[in-house]
Amino acid sequence: MDDIARHLSISKKTLYEHFEDKDALVTAVFKAFIEKIQQEVTAFKTTCKDAIEELIKGSEYMGTVMKNVNPATFVDLRKHYPNAWTLFHENHKGFMINSIRENLERGIAQGLYRQGLDLNIVALSRLFEIEMCMDPEKFPQRQFNIDKVQLTSMDIFMHGISTLKGHKLINKYKKIYEDE
Repeated sequence: MDDIARHLSISKKTLYEHFEDKDALVTAVFKAFIEKIQQEVTAFKTTCKDAIEELIKGSEYMGTVMKNVNPATFVDLRKHYPNAWTLFHENHKGFMINSIRENLERGIAQGLYRQGLDLNIVALSRLFEIEMCMDPEKFPQRQFNIDKVQLTSMDIFMHGISTLKGHKLINKYKKIYEDE
């Protein structure tokens, strides 16, 4: 709290007028972080032409976000800031799983994803993949670039659920976005 107050050029007393303790401050910061991600993900649903573009744009966005987040942050969050961790975890169980499910439904309806997928299993599996990619014990920073891990995971996921029509579209979007 001393460092934060000094960085903001305010007194610690002023900081404590707004936040009960460090956990409350971290929770507020994480709440704003989650809300920003939710806004962006929601925007992709309406601005993207199809479910695959939505996945690609969402993956690119999350890659940009994660470049600025040390993966150890999530380990620290779990250990030291239970309220913020609960907020993050509930977001994943709620908003993220629903977003993945909605994307799967959209992709199936568009003929881009395979019929007969168990949407609950696929959505939960994708959520676990995302969490695994952010785990510094599974993908240590000194060995792996988190962006590359996330993009590789997304690529495997997309190809696994897509129809031939979807595969062609993935390749089309990859070419477009690689040229940008």
